[in-house]
Amino acid sequence: MAQPLNFVLNVPETPEDHSQEPSPYDESEVHDSFHQLIQEQSQWVAEEGLELQQREPGPGGPETSGCGQHALPGPEDALAHSAATLRVLASMPSRTIGRSRGAVICQYYNRSVRLRRRVSRPELKGVGRSARPSLRLYDLELDPAALQEEEKRFLLVKELEGLPVAQRNHMLRGMPLGLAEKRCLREETQTPTEKQRGRQGPRGLFPCCGRLRDACVLALHSLGLGLLAGLQALKPWRHALKQIGGQFGSSVLSYFLFLKTLLAFNALLLLPLLAFIVGVQAAFPPPAPPGSVPSFMGLELLTGGGRFTHTVLYYGYYSNSTVSQPCVPPPGGGQCSREADSLPYSMPLAYLFTVGLAFFITCITLVYSMSHSFGESYRVGSTSGVHAVTVFCSWDHKVTQRRASRLQHDNIRTHLKELLAEWQRRRGSPSACGQLRRVAVRGLVWLLSLGTTLGCTVAVYAFSELMIKSPVSVEQEGALLALPVVVCLLNLGAPYLFRCLAALERHDSPVLEVYVAVCRNLILKMVILGILCYHWLGRRVGTLKDQCWENFVGQELYRLMVLDFIFVLLDTLFGELVWRLISEKQLKRREKPEFDIAGNVLELIYGQTLTWLGVLFSPLLPAIQIVKLLLIFYVKKTSLRANCQAPRRPWLASHMSTVFISLLCFPSFLGAAVFLCFAVWRVKPSSTCGPFRGLNSMYEAGKAWVRHLEEAGPRVSWLPWVHRYLVENTFPIYLVSALLLAVIYLHIQVVKGQRRVICLLKEQISNEGEDKVFLINKLHSVYDRKERSRRGEVWREKETREERSARRGRSSWALRHFSF
Repeated sequence: MAQPLNFVLNVPETPEDHSQEPSPYDESEVHDSFHQLIQEQSQWVAEEGLELQQREPGPGGPETSGCGQHALPGPEDALAHSAATLRVLASMPSRTIGRSRGAVICQYYNRSVRLRRRVSRPELKGVGRSARPSLRLYDLELDPAALQEEEKRFLLVKELEGLPVAQRNHMLRGMPLGLAEKRCLREETQTPTEKQRGRQGPRGLFPCCGRLRDACVLALHSLGLGLLAGLQALKPWRHALKQIGGQFGSSVLSYFLFLKTLLAFNALLLLPLLAFIVGVQAAFPPPAPPGSVPSFMGLELLTGGGRFTHTVLYYGYYSNSTVSQPCVPPPGGGQCSREADSLPYSMPLAYLFTVGLAFFITCITLVYSMSHSFGESYRVGSTSGVHAVTVFCSWDHKVTQRRASRLQHDNIRTHLKELLAEWQRRRGSPSACGQLRRVAVRGLVWLLSLGTTLGCTVAVYAFSELMIKSPVSVEQEGALLALPVVVCLLNLGAPYLFRCLAALERHDSPVLEVYVAVCRNLILKMVILGILCYHWLGRRVGTLKDQCWENFVGQELYRLMVLDFIFVLLDTLFGELVWRLISEKQLKRREKPEFDIAGNVLELIYGQTLTWLGVLFSPLLPAIQIVKLLLIFYVKKTSLRANCQAPRRPWLASHMSTVFISLLCFPSFLGAAVFLCFAVWRVKPSSTCGPFRGLNSMYEAGKAWVRHLEEAGPRVSWLPWVHRYLVENTFPIYLVSALLLAVIYLHIQVVKGQRRVICLLKEQISNEGEDKVFLINKLHSVYDRKERSRRGEVWREKETREERSARRGRSSWALRHFSF
């Protein structure tokens, strides 16, 4: 085998090496010192013409040189680098940029230690045996690493002593050391004056007072941490989301994250309604209606009628009067002063503006959540190398508990499964015949699905017309549940039919399969809700002229919400629990059913759409929705762990949250906003109930308020101007819409520009790498030419010597020959 090549670079030392070094606290100065050191070495090499030369094995052995220094071993067939190559390599950004502070300090002290040893310590082999110190009299560790570490620590303490107290504490706080090690370093670097000041306390207090103050601060800090922990424990998703993500993957986790987002939306929607409508009307209740109030029978929990009709739950309970402080006459008699009636509160105006403000806040929150989710899931740049990042950079080393480490282990394992499954699916490519067959099957399945949706729509429309033709009396309140039951049955049965049809398609990607199922269920539910909206505003308003049709619409939406929750529980019971028992007991299968992500997500979107549709007619529907979502969370979490299994084909749900929020924003929220705008602007309110009785439309309450402000005086004259030119005029609406579209367009262009810049930067990085390889190859070629020219000169000199010796031989032979 070829022996390894040993190289040595003899660089003389100069007195400048022993000069005062810059402080390691200033990272830029240390960086400059290292760069200067590299440049000085390159300059010395250039001036003295030193080269990396191959060591010839001398008499002293292959491992030692004539000066007693050890040579550096190199790999087999290693190429010799010239001085120019060394200068280029030393000046590369990868060699000089990106040092952390700890690495700079370590390199600084390594250099200091080498310089001190090189200057002050003679070599041991140059000292006689009698002059060498004996280690037998000292109880020391003979580990050179420990000695080197101790010397580095001593140098670090000396440097810290020369720094100000603030810089010293800041540097100690940023070091990656334990608290005990930092405390020891701080005690070693403190001066006697600082130690005495520390004993007396920061403000010259006695030790007992300082300890009492520290104990109080720690107690308050512990109390605050306990309160925060208690608030965190109240959240239903504290540990459940981590367990679900680790056991079932990101696809199932996206459902529960979406449920959590809906809880936040409903809480944000409920707060202004409680503050400005429900709370005010509860504090100042209207006069009781004539007649006896019906007693509570229990059926009201399902129908929403009966006793609930005369509560703050529905639109009809709210008055159309101005709420103000009651007039209390003075003790001596007389009339009320004007100050008692100086702050009127118009309930119609508060009702209209509060609902509009709540919808506006929800719209802004939805748009922000969608843009934020888009930025999180559709990140600019490629995902190459994500497997290595997941393997080497996913573990959180701050985790110490066994339960948390197990959850993190499950999360990383499931994420790796999803990444590998996604990578394998990208590599597959079906044939042309297979693609044609799949297109035909999928087209047929889509036709069947759309036919099913059309049949469900016709059934809902026919049944709603039948309910109008055969009105239900007050005594038959349970018959009002017929239409909601039919709607819930269709919403429950049609997705199972869609799932059976989807089994014929055999999608390669589970993500595509979920998206297709979501589209089919979304079309079904949105069409049914459209028929119901037409039934309420187009048909019921005309048949309930002398009654409070707003209360009827609110009760219908309440019944749909309650029955939807009941059918969700039945679906969980029979679709998951009973099927698991049948599969395990009767069919003797160990496989459990998978969690239906598309169906469950569409149930959440459907329930949220009902909530937004009913806010105008039942202001407390968001509270009912919050209770419903909390119960669904616990029920689905328990059923998922007991009755379901992880997806058989793991897949990465990186864009699921964005898709769900987009569906919630555009078909759901936009449709509810159009429905409420039509009800406010075009439909005449009831004349017997509600805050808008006696008006041609709910929007006229704003106009009446503007007329009242115009008559009030010049102090509020700017409010009618704002209403006339910013609310009634359509130009500001178009302007705001144009600005919004312009912002969206600019955002899209910025994202495209970022992608283009990232692609150019990646190309530049690859070109820079190729440039380095090109330069190194050029330097090697120059060095090779120089070596070949030197070898050629040696060879020519050798030939010249041989020719001269040959000439001398011939001339001597000729002289001897002629002499004879």
